[in-house]
Amino acid sequence: MPRVEINFDGLIGPSHNYAGLSPGNLAATRNSGAVSAPRAAALQGIAKMRANLALGLTQGILLPHPRPDHRWLDSLATSYADAPPHLQAQALSASAMWAANAATVSPAPDTVDGRCHLTVANLVTMPHRSHEWPHTLAQLKLAFAHDAFRVHGPVPAPFGDEGAANHMRLAPDHGAPGVEIFVYGVSGGPFPARQHRQASETVARRHGLDPARTLFVQQSEGAIAAGAFHNDVVAVANGCILFAHEQAFADKDRFYAELRQAMPQVEIVEVPAAQVSLADAIRSYLFNAQLVTLPTGESALILPTEARETPAVWRWLESHVAGNGPIRKLELVDVRESMANGGGPACLRLRVVADPATIDPRFLVDATRLDRIASIVTEYWPERIAQTDIADAALLGRIGLARAALLEALELVELIDR
Repeated sequence: MPRVEINFDGLIGPSHNYAGLSPGNLAATRNSGAVSAPRAAALQGIAKMRANLALGLTQGILLPHPRPDHRWLDSLATSYADAPPHLQAQALSASAMWAANAATVSPAPDTVDGRCHLTVANLVTMPHRSHEWPHTLAQLKLAFAHDAFRVHGPVPAPFGDEGAANHMRLAPDHGAPGVEIFVYGVSGGPFPARQHRQASETVARRHGLDPARTLFVQQSEGAIAAGAFHNDVVAVANGCILFAHEQAFADKDRFYAELRQAMPQVEIVEVPAAQVSLADAIRSYLFNAQLVTLPTGESALILPTEARETPAVWRWLESHVAGNGPIRKLELVDVRESMANGGGPACLRLRVVADPATIDPRFLVDATRLDRIASIVTEYWPERIAQTDIADAALLGRIGLARAALLEALELVELIDR
């Protein structure tokens, strides 16, 4: 079977809660302390995966991590019961659901050895995410154990690496050699820049990328300061299309010139700030859409429903489609629970270009498998979590039981203690 793009969505875990742990993520901080709905959140994510399958896309899944993360707390010489509330919240975080931060992926046509390379993200900037990588790496090594892949450990600290959320790829088709774009930050007003250029350069060297088809681009300070904590909040790419906000990059003219030199057929779709402000783009997660190629060859945007509810954004989208722009279809999905915690449709997925036959089938889903997962979620996931609940022993027991039930149902019991 030829190589196709597979979207691996992170299943939203049973510990999903609003602790407001991520400075610079405006939605997460705005909703800090609110009551979350883990069951509804996971079912919304499953519905998004069903919608992708209905569009003819290939769909995979990544699974919740063990929560609380007792091994991380052990390394801090404490237990969950004895830890202060901020460490409890960091140990309980379900943020691994945002699979765009799982790894950076370079498909086989781009690499010197003809294999697909994945480097797990270290996520060192935020304490609640810094302990995700060992559990993510365990899943990646299982899912991509075939010799068609090479799975790498994290870039060492202190060089922050946030994975595919700061990485884009353009190619005339998924199986052709592409141009890989690494977007790094320097500063952003009061907010930290999470992707370091040194980390991006390390990943490119590890993956054996052609320097002539590899670009390193600085995200604008204004975008970071406005709440674009990752590049995928202000830009996304697929096929020959780069879709970006006018204020996404520090030196867009130079970037666009270099990109056109590396890929002359690129179509740059830039949204003017005069029509859609950075604030509206970030509030609606216009650019945190999945830009995908449908089986018909048409390009589609899979958008959060918040895009339709933001008048300036929806006007621009309708005008683009009516004007016969390169993006031909708009598909809306409801992921409100994820959005409220700071992650849209693109945050929830990791794109991997590969032959599905080379991937462990336990990490691929169809309608029947999603039915099974949904039944586990409905039975085991908590309905609500308030911040006052996170020290409740009964809740912690239920979260552990839920994950174990899921892994047993999917025959991935080797991950129970990982």
